[in-house]
Amino acid sequence: MAADELTGLIRYLGQEDWQECFGEVLGDHIGPALEAGDISFEELAEMIGPDVAMTLWGCAFEDFLGQDWNDGRNFVDIYLKRRGWKEGPRNSAYMRALKASVMSLYEVSDIKPGQSLMARDLLRGGEPVLVHEGTATRTLEQWDRIAARLVPSDGKTILAGGLLAYSRGACEDLAANLYMALRKRRGKAEFPKVDTQTLHELAPMFTLTWLFRTLEDMARQMEGPALFNGDGEDLVFHEVCFPLAKGVTQKTVADVLDGIMALRPENRSFWNWLKEPSNPVGKAGRDENGRFLRTEMDDGAIVLGTLDLKGRQLRLQVNSKERAERGRAMLQAGLGDLVRAPLTQIMTPAQAMEDRRTHGREVSPELQIPPEEEARIIGQMLERHYRQVLDEPVPALGDMTPRQAVQTASGRKKVAIWLKGIENTTVRAHGSGGAMAAYDFGWMWHELGIIRLRK
Repeated sequence: MAADELTGLIRYLGQEDWQECFGEVLGDHIGPALEAGDISFEELAEMIGPDVAMTLWGCAFEDFLGQDWNDGRNFVDIYLKRRGWKEGPRNSAYMRALKASVMSLYEVSDIKPGQSLMARDLLRGGEPVLVHEGTATRTLEQWDRIAARLVPSDGKTILAGGLLAYSRGACEDLAANLYMALRKRRGKAEFPKVDTQTLHELAPMFTLTWLFRTLEDMARQMEGPALFNGDGEDLVFHEVCFPLAKGVTQKTVADVLDGIMALRPENRSFWNWLKEPSNPVGKAGRDENGRFLRTEMDDGAIVLGTLDLKGRQLRLQVNSKERAERGRAMLQAGLGDLVRAPLTQIMTPAQAMEDRRTHGREVSPELQIPPEEEARIIGQMLERHYRQVLDEPVPALGDMTPRQAVQTASGRKKVAIWLKGIENTTVRAHGSGGAMAAYDFGWMWHELGIIRLRK
């Protein structure tokens, strides 16, 4: 909130009758979430942090400023009539502008840290607006989405203080809530068109949608994200050790392993176990918030596990119970009495991370990859991956391939949103200075013929 301009208003709120009115508005903005969690505002502040809690308070206060009560009174009008002489023309103009403002959902672009950004209204449409902003521009990324109020001030457009950064999941929740409130079914547009008066009436929806999603995400993070391998199986690391039978040599075992079609040798002591091309990846029914781990060879072949022949042991390493069972059966059928009954060690992802942290060693400087070489390798990997993705069905595009989707106007809009999500997520996940974040996705926009939508 623009505290300098609103200090007088906040102090004036202390009058008893206005406190009761504001309490009603604050209850509309956060009350259902407090009731659902059976918590107080103070407990909420401990959970999300006092600064974030005050931002929610600010969202409610800014909504309160635009409310007309049953007797026709408006808080800002009454205040300026009685004390406007003390505020001066600049502050008075800002208060009137804030009173007339509405909360909407914006997509930001062309961010100049500490200076400005462009904001495109996703609910009312129109061309992007230049917004002068010094604080939020230091943390926002290209194509982030924010719920905020745009307010004219001294010939410029600025952001009011009640700004909420909306995740993709929160945006989906908001779209669903808006359609429900407007009693319309989902159409082709990502968000329904909403007029200014409706936005004024639905202001609490932005706060509540953000708050419910944030609390749900916090609970999910405390539990840890669901982790799956590329087949949609629970990610649990298994190491299956087959002791060599008495008198059996490594050469004998290696000769047999070289003859198993599913194994690709790296050398005489190491093999990759590869997925058969006809065996589809099965992610059906898995939580969309889960994370998938899939390893591929340079030619795109999917790696199911690895085999390491060392000393008197053959070790199979896989990342799921199902793969451990299939791999054990494959090796016992192929090797027979060349190996004895295997022993299996199981480790969860959390245990694996702790083991690496506890027993890991620093990589020597001579073994580290130079940043420019890392960027080149990652660039090649990403381009190979996304060139393949352009010809694969994408759920977000209605199970059409991106090349198919861009054949229609509505499809081109969906592909643009999809691409923006990929870029934004990459930066968010890897930071603005990493090799992953530095990758230029521009070629995809050009190849799909929608570069004009990259704004």
